[in-house]
Amino acid sequence: MSADNNGLIPASAENHYTVTAADLPLSCPMPGMQRWDSHPKVYLPVAEHGAAQCPYCGAHYTLADTPQ
Repeated sequence: MSADNNGLIPASAENHYTVTAADLPLSCPMPGMQRWDSHPKVYLPVAEHGAAQCPYCGAHYTLADTPQ
């Protein structure tokens, strides 16, 4: 995934994102994504099931295995 000139990732640019424990609590759009043309921020319970889907844009998030 590439960033724009401001270093921001286009929101909803991909259908799947792999996230880590450092990204929790997870929201869509994520910090570092452009928000001006995106949907309202929504928090997703990816830690509970290992995956979650945004109800607004349909982006699918998967929590990567992290050492405990």
